Amino acid sequence: MRLYAVVAGGAFRRYATYRTATAAGVFTNTVFGFIVAYTYIALWDARPQLGGYDTSQALTYVWLGQALLMACAMMGGGFEDELVERIRTGDVAVDLYRPIDLQLWWLAGDLGRAAFHLLGRGVVPMFLGALAFDLALPGSLWTWPAFFVSVFLGVVVSFALRYAVALSAFWLLDGAGAMRIVSLAGLFFSGMLLPLNLFPGLLGEVARMLPWSSLLQVPADVFLGKHTGWGLVEAYAFQGGWAVVLLLAGRLLQTAATRRVVVQGG
Repeated sequence: MRLYAVVAGGAFRRYATYRTATAAGVFTNTVFGFIVAYTYIALWDARPQLGGYDTSQALTYVWLGQALLMACAMMGGGFEDELVERIRTGDVAVDLYRPIDLQLWWLAGDLGRAAFHLLGRGVVPMFLGALAFDLALPGSLWTWPAFFVSVFLGVVVSFALRYAVALSAFWLLDGAGAMRIVSLAGLFFSGMLLPLNLFPGLLGEVARMLPWSSLLQVPADVFLGKHTGWGLVEAYAFQGGWAVVLLLAGRLLQTAATRRVVVQGG
């Protein structure tokens, strides 16, 4: 496990070197946060308590989305492009023969990336949002660790999704199309555009059951105090269940890919 901790730390330092890109990302997240916030204000003025949120909670949801956008890679932008390229060029064969677990290696790196983006691109927009608007910040200190646990589970679900799709490049030869589809689905079904509670009827029920809701909707509701007690346990079970299912799917694809490489190499 020490090796994977080093990998995570290395990924954190790697992203920390791109200071100009980080500053530009903070600026972009903040600007979009203000644009979406004023849009939400107009919407909630017309429809108070929409989706079960008051205006303050809706604004908090906006800034949480900006804080978690890159941490949970709702639009992609993590390790997957590099992995797909290694599969396309055949360099992944070397990775599969190394005395490491390929899935854990990429997971550790993605956790390091997520930690940096949460701190580097999440804290400042959230802080500026709290200065400009009346946000519904947690009244209990215990809500904060509960929220970060949910964010961690959301990052793992995001990784597992992207890892499984990236491995499809073994059979598709080019995983770019599949990754774009997943990125678009993540943007819509995570609740980044609108809270999933606003989706009507069957669409809303299905959207809330999909794994992408673990990336923003669930952590945001934990932060807003919508999940407490047994409800919090159920929220964690939902996220953890999807994480296990998707990690196992990735493991099966990895095993099948390894056999494919061995057969072709033989």
